[in-house]
Amino acid sequence: MSAAVGWRDDLDRWLQPFLAGLSHPARRAMCPLYVAGLIGLGDRKSVQPMAARADGVSYDRLHHFIAAGIWDEAPLQQALLGEADRLVGGVDAILVVDDTALPKKGNRSVGVAPQYATTLGKTANCQTLVSLTLARGEVPVAVGLALFLPETWTSDPYRMTRAGVPEDRREARTKLEIAVAEIDRVREGGVRFRCVLADAGYGSAPFRQALSARGLTWAVGISGRSKVYPADVTMIFPVAGRGRPRKRHVPDQVSVAAETILADMTGRVVTWRHGTKGRLRGRFCALRVRMADGPTQRIGTKGNQHLPGDEVWLVREERGSGERKYYLTNLPADATLKQLAATIKARWICEQAHQQMKEELGLDHFEGRSWTGLHRHALMTMMAYAFLQSRRLAATGRKKKNRLPTAPALDAGHPPSHPRPSQPAIAAAVPAL
Repeated sequence: MSAAVGWRDDLDRWLQPFLAGLSHPARRAMCPLYVAGLIGLGDRKSVQPMAARADGVSYDRLHHFIAAGIWDEAPLQQALLGEADRLVGGVDAILVVDDTALPKKGNRSVGVAPQYATTLGKTANCQTLVSLTLARGEVPVAVGLALFLPETWTSDPYRMTRAGVPEDRREARTKLEIAVAEIDRVREGGVRFRCVLADAGYGSAPFRQALSARGLTWAVGISGRSKVYPADVTMIFPVAGRGRPRKRHVPDQVSVAAETILADMTGRVVTWRHGTKGRLRGRFCALRVRMADGPTQRIGTKGNQHLPGDEVWLVREERGSGERKYYLTNLPADATLKQLAATIKARWICEQAHQQMKEELGLDHFEGRSWTGLHRHALMTMMAYAFLQSRRLAATGRKKKNRLPTAPALDAGHPPSHPRPSQPAIAAAVPAL
């Protein structure tokens, strides 16, 4: 049997839980063809070239399936969550929140607008997808890609109607709100993870507080100018020089910038993991602080100030170039500096997933304009990526018997109502996608 026939047979078997959610025989036939088209050879993974490369599949049928057919994506999304949890979920897994840009021409494709694209390092005409990536060891699996609609779209009902934006998605939502909704969906789907990671674009107080309210462990980037209080700050009654006695507590110390409170700390070199090119290390320092993200209150001549919030770790990373990055995390107070650094730096895995889905599976090749078509194409791309990761892990299991040590179980990212059997640790080396 040829290798091509082998993976196609494996794909057909692997897709059975997904196909169970498609009631019509034609859709059950088109789904494997579309996923196989994304995986197969060819530089372009849009509908027309994929149909041309497939035997006996017309462009109209494949296009109708992805862009116009009436079917519910929810069962396939749930099947993807189940497979992702089986592959890499567990108490030592991480969930990375980020976004990725899909460059586009014109202005009719849903959500397209001039936006800052991190992959390009500049503002460009593009669509922005808020992404969730589940990972354990060095194996990521994409579990969520949701389109962000800029104000130029949410303020134009006709434009949204023309692009087929569902009624319940037409309200303006920030990327942070989309991310929290996606995290809730993933948790309700029974996916297990230890910690939520995000860069400074998602490190604001509302996002951190939403995660804490859900009992989640998190580590996020922040600006060095973000204000913090020393961990020993105390709330006191101010002494009134004149007038009525004060009725509200105020902090006995003033808040300062994160970069200021860490300015005198030199830090130390930490190796957080061994990469393909050797040890990955950097200079880190950490300090327990309380973020200035509580309710606002007028404090003397300083005007309205944020009161102290929860106690957390403030971490600074100093890179070889001299650039300094700052992070906050609610990891336990007894966490070591190496644990802090390893958790924070694990976020890189989502960038690898984005790059592979674009370069190898055509995530950014969809040429349709509709909301439905874009999200279905993104879903099929995530399914194709999960299938390839399952083959990587299967190949690793056959070739390697050594296992990665599991990270300390600091928190579980799933409700207690979704118990699942424990998973073995992922092998230290996995073949390329």
